[in-house]
Amino acid sequence: MDNRANNASGSSGIVTSASASAWRPQTEVEVIVGTPPGGGQDRPARALMRVLQAGGLIDVPMRLTNTPGKGGGNAWDSLRRRPCDPHTLSISSAPLITNKILGVSNFDYVELTPIATLYTEYLGFVVRADSPLHSAGDVLDRLHANAGGLTIALATAVGTTNHIAMGQITQHVGGDPKALKLRVFESALYAAADVLEGQAELGAISAVSAAKALKTGELRALAVSAPSRLGGVYADAPTWVEQSVPCVIGQWRGIIGAQGIIREQIAYWEQALAAATASSAWAAELEQNYWTGTYKASEDTCAFLDSERAFLSGMLHELGLTN
Repeated sequence: MDNRANNASGSSGIVTSASASAWRPQTEVEVIVGTPPGGGQDRPARALMRVLQAGGLIDVPMRLTNTPGKGGGNAWDSLRRRPCDPHTLSISSAPLITNKILGVSNFDYVELTPIATLYTEYLGFVVRADSPLHSAGDVLDRLHANAGGLTIALATAVGTTNHIAMGQITQHVGGDPKALKLRVFESALYAAADVLEGQAELGAISAVSAAKALKTGELRALAVSAPSRLGGVYADAPTWVEQSVPCVIGQWRGIIGAQGIIREQIAYWEQALAAATASSAWAAELEQNYWTGTYKASEDTCAFLDSERAFLSGMLHELGLTN
């Protein structure tokens, strides 16, 4: 199995230790997240910590540290500075891959150890209640007329799946994705607030980030990027596929560890995370947050990240967002 516990030269292999066969955390576990409290990496970290602790799946304290910036890059930089430390974890998401593709960072995800994939969260495309945009068709018309004439709020960085989704939609109507007028925030909650304040006309954000304002009627949902309609406050929002737009894309989240952790340490976290994500408490978190469970253990997550790198690199190039 390729656990990515290697250096950047690309060498591979598993570090093993017979004495570590029954490894368990011995000290406090720190989870470093790359968004502010309530953001797209913060929510799954807090949810997972609740489930692990309430279910008795971990018997040491856990602590969450918010290190926002660079679409999560600041958190991964912190993790990279703690090689061989099995007591420090982080939340993984697409900028783990796209930051390097876009030149935001020289950091490569193979310098860390993918442990698991947790879920995918699809995007909601939302406007203020009083917006002149009344449907997904209105958005398409605006983008067709002038791709740069619509101000769009998204998170957490240029090149994320949110950005790619807007690029796909714009390209579908013959517009130039490079012309999009974007307002990029460290958290989708900030992007939702930007729409509410009337700064941005459209938000392309994780579905849960707009759920509260949709429930109060302050925002309206025009579309979702899911393969089928979401429930709850999004029940009446059509998919882009229903509008004949080939945009089915979501933001995946996972767990990643430090470089150099050994196989037995990975196995402990795999077992704990598999139990957590199979629990009724986690199922409730999925439903509440409009997440779609896609649990994968370490080996499958490594393969998934490799395929995502190829997909995201191709999409960003196709949309003219890379050189």
